[in-house]
Amino acid sequence: MDYTLVIMAAGLSSRYGGLKQMDAIGPNGEFITYYSVYDAISAGFNKIVFVIRKNFYNDFRKTIGKRLEGIVEVDYVFQEVCDLPLGYKCSKERVKPWGTGAAIYSARNAIKGNFAVINADDFYGAQAYEELFDYVKNNIDEDRGLALCYEVGNTLSKNGSVKRGIVKSADGFLKEIKESKIENFGNYVMVKPLDGSSSFKTGLDTLVTVNLFVFTSKMKDIFVNNFKVFLDNNIDKLDSEYLITDVITDEIKKGNISFLIKGISNKWYGVTYRDDKDDLVLAINQYIEDGIYPKKLFNNG
Repeated sequence: MDYTLVIMAAGLSSRYGGLKQMDAIGPNGEFITYYSVYDAISAGFNKIVFVIRKNFYNDFRKTIGKRLEGIVEVDYVFQEVCDLPLGYKCSKERVKPWGTGAAIYSARNAIKGNFAVINADDFYGAQAYEELFDYVKNNIDEDRGLALCYEVGNTLSKNGSVKRGIVKSADGFLKEIKESKIENFGNYVMVKPLDGSSSFKTGLDTLVTVNLFVFTSKMKDIFVNNFKVFLDNNIDKLDSEYLITDVITDEIKKGNISFLIKGISNKWYGVTYRDDKDDLVLAINQYIEDGIYPKKLFNNG
């Protein structure tokens, strides 16, 4: 049986200033993705699906994928601007990928059954993968997914604002995710929702999403089918994005699906900005010193 982890790696990395998926952070040149796959395999995942752009397939496979192919089943799918449902044609001026929801659309033929989704440029820690795998393996309810969340204070960058999904929940279930720009003010954060609603202040313990979900086959079909609806309204908008979080919120409000919500206690690391890399490198070195990771993750290259 496939226990599949989808790794979204097709972003443009505009604020980082380069392809952060291929920027080494470990002592032997390891990328963030290596730590993600190491934790995923340790938890029980046996298939990795990389969602990438076709024009950096050769470099991505040579620098990242090739080393992993002998350890776990690896598949590659391409998230291309013009990979659209039959009958839709995108503008020649469109450069930006269509967003995280479109990443699932691009991976539709590589996924069977329950599957987990993560960002390629985020360091989540081993606990996250253990929670994801447990749900991928054991969930039998096609209408119910899993959202893993962090306290916003554990996801901030000291180098600038970040985008996070502010979570609203009740009785352990997700009610809404509001994509927002987050600014750090020390003992609180200011939240500016991207939908234009009023900004507000919230505490550092507020839960946020960082694209860490488990979906079912039914939910995959929802992402595929709803992409057409999104395109009907947005195909000519060059910056529009079909986002996982928007689809989840819309479908929850319609009563079509539900999501359990769980908090992750450890610190999350991301590399939104190039200077964020230094903190992650220090953290990785400390994890190695503490025996959480070996000094060399894989011995096949």
